[in-house]
Amino acid sequence: MALSPTAVRNAKPGDKARRMYDAHGLYLQVAPSGGRLWRLKYRFEGKEKLLALGAYPDVSLADARVRCADARKLLAGGTDPGAQRKADKREAAMAHAGVFAAVAREWLGKQHRWTKEHADAVRRRLEVDLFPDLGALPINTITPPVLLACVRKVEHRGAHYLAHRVLALAGQVFRYGVASGRCERDPTGDLRGALPPAKARNQAAIRPDELPDLLRAIDRYHEIGDRQTGLALRLLCLTFVRTGELINATWDEFRDLDGEAPTWEIPAERMKMRQAHVVPLAPQAVAILAELRAIGGDSRYILPGRNPDKPISNNTLLFALYRLGYKSRMTGHGFRAVASTALNEAGYRPDVIEAQLAHQDADAVRRAYNRAAYLAERRAMMHQWAGMVDAYTKGADVVPIKRTA
Repeated sequence: MALSPTAVRNAKPGDKARRMYDAHGLYLQVAPSGGRLWRLKYRFEGKEKLLALGAYPDVSLADARVRCADARKLLAGGTDPGAQRKADKREAAMAHAGVFAAVAREWLGKQHRWTKEHADAVRRRLEVDLFPDLGALPINTITPPVLLACVRKVEHRGAHYLAHRVLALAGQVFRYGVASGRCERDPTGDLRGALPPAKARNQAAIRPDELPDLLRAIDRYHEIGDRQTGLALRLLCLTFVRTGELINATWDEFRDLDGEAPTWEIPAERMKMRQAHVVPLAPQAVAILAELRAIGGDSRYILPGRNPDKPISNNTLLFALYRLGYKSRMTGHGFRAVASTALNEAGYRPDVIEAQLAHQDADAVRRAYNRAAYLAERRAMMHQWAGMVDAYTKGADVVPIKRTA
């Protein structure tokens, strides 16, 4: 029988310590001295363990049950709550000391507008390139030479552009450290010019006049790979969204697929700049979605992986382009560049193209206006773009698109 507040309040000590059980492994240990301590008995990886949840009456029965539930959630996710508590204590101690890793993680945790994918990428860069040398150092003791030695390890790998990005990332952490009182200055300014210049490399993209050959290769992808991947590449070309936005798309984001104005509404939390984005869909895109629905079955994702509860991996489409012979020549992101170039050459208004690419406008009012005012023009543009893509795929000799509206 579960404990009641009255039973806990009236618990009397005896000659020996005794346990008063509640539920789910939670119990109150009553010591001969009269002390009453909450404990959680659980098993992790086949071993029985105990977790202290506090002392009564500072921690009430209701509070103990909440702490028990929190611990069991960790267990359900494959995490040992005892080990997690020790890790949290270490992290708190590091934060109190103001070491670089703790300050960096605190800064990263405040970037609420970032997508999960971008935040994970930044976290990996911190863990791989900065934490090994700087992570355990108090942030206010890191000097420019120490920081330079760390960043030069990235440079010596031949990743010259990445070295500049890692240095800039360190600067963001230091500036947060200054703002939060953990250090007095950002040393990255002293390293200006210390790294050789590195030209940013755009993600590989073919020229618009090379698009017909690629489209015909994609149309035959089922001969060397699975049908779903080939359809995904074609849909990426038709919509020119970011690869991650397509891979993680779920069926509940699509509207009016059987109607006159089919659209794909990507929620803000999945967009790079945390602004919801509407993609008008041409009939060709709707037809591909119908095929993907048949392939994917009951999965909520339009591109399910081997585990239908998860989408395909981030590298699936990139590796498919490799198999087609486009390694170092084309990426999933490259479809955006090709479409942008072709549509600008076709005479479409730059503002309309930028709105379709979900490029952020600095003016919030103008941004909201663009989303509403350009939708009809974007739909016409996407229909014309899809018509050209369709013709190229079928091998037709077509004239590159020109704006018709």
